[in-house]
Amino acid sequence: MGNQELEMSSTPKGEGVDPPSNDYSAITSSRNAKWYYSAFHNVTAMVGAGVLGLPFAMSQLGWGPGIVILILSWLLTLYTLWQMVQMHECVPGKRFDRYHELAQHAFGEELGLWILMPQQLVVEVSTDIVYMVTGGKSLKKFIELAHPNGKTIKETYYIMVFGAMQVVLSQCKNLSSISLLSFLAAAMSLCYSTIAWTTSVHKGRQVDVDYSYKAHSTAGGVFDFFNALGTVAFAYAGHNVVLEIQAAIPSTPEVPSKKPMWRGVMVAYFVVAICYFPVAILGYWAFGNAVDDDILISLQKPRWLVAIANLFVVVHVLGSYQVYAMPVFDMTEGYLVKKRKFEPGLLLRLVVRTIYVVATMFVAMTFPFFGGLVGFFGGFFFAPTTYFIPCVMWLKIHKPKIFSSSWIINWICIIIGTLIMVLSPIGGLRQIILDAKTYKFYN
Repeated sequence: MGNQELEMSSTPKGEGVDPPSNDYSAITSSRNAKWYYSAFHNVTAMVGAGVLGLPFAMSQLGWGPGIVILILSWLLTLYTLWQMVQMHECVPGKRFDRYHELAQHAFGEELGLWILMPQQLVVEVSTDIVYMVTGGKSLKKFIELAHPNGKTIKETYYIMVFGAMQVVLSQCKNLSSISLLSFLAAAMSLCYSTIAWTTSVHKGRQVDVDYSYKAHSTAGGVFDFFNALGTVAFAYAGHNVVLEIQAAIPSTPEVPSKKPMWRGVMVAYFVVAICYFPVAILGYWAFGNAVDDDILISLQKPRWLVAIANLFVVVHVLGSYQVYAMPVFDMTEGYLVKKRKFEPGLLLRLVVRTIYVVATMFVAMTFPFFGGLVGFFGGFFFAPTTYFIPCVMWLKIHKPKIFSSSWIINWICIIIGTLIMVLSPIGGLRQIILDAKTYKFYN
């Protein structure tokens, strides 16, 4: 390893070879990932709690706007993801292994850090909080379906059990070390999504199905529409870890990392399409505006199949949580080692990562409002980092000609992303307030 690093460090600038990596880094301590690692890491990062809320989002958007927004989001986020993959090595001989590093290159050292770092941290932490809620709810649903006559246990305890599992998994050293877990998580997402839409088809269109808006006032309908925009934005949130995923792929002048990375992204987005669209459309078709904010809660029969689907969700969010947590571990441990001179190793990982898991678990236990959390965080923080910050960086770095096709497409993405960022948190916050009125803490 030492000889390899010496060779890398002596390579002339501009040849695009990997620089030496920090042995303790959760992101760059290993650069041996294959293209298919990119595929299932991206599936794991993207297809998670968000897909379960898409039928509910459809009920708030309606048929026409809902389908248009789903397709448009798929296309726009695929485009911005392509931009990030391309910009990973936009400077010869240098790799931007973290989202904030690319932002610093585009906007300047200090401004780039302050623009991106807080948003990325909030996205990753809030995603892990939502996954804590999802894991606890799905585990509870699985146990209740598997043992219908068993004793009722508080949802809080299930979140604690899920959190305990995450404490153990968080001790995996880096992103590459959770590749098997990420593969299982990606497979589970495909499985439970398939179960969700096939079971919806099996149940058929309900007798009293209603496709009108659930809200009884124009203002309520508008707020629900805003919340749905955030739910859709939350579903396309893989951009926040895409550079970190690409950082684990080796790069040479002959085969730069963007080639295998993009191959994996295309596979991932195909999986995203076959998960998202059937679940959103068929779930709404079956239940109309009566659908729950988690489609699996609406599905009761066949009991054994719905139980298995919830178990698949638990396995999936076990992996998804770690994919989003790794960049946080990397930032925190990197700061403590470089700035505070802590000794890297097992003890530091154990303390830092356990504190993080327990903190997200506590927040999830306190505010388990799935629908509102997804809408609020999806719009306020996910929309910028997914829909338009990549476009702004592309304009800053590549400077396309004004009114060229690239310039126009990027500004369309920026405008749409800004609208989502401004509008959807309003609906998400309202949903949280409504849920809180009838909620008993630590129930």
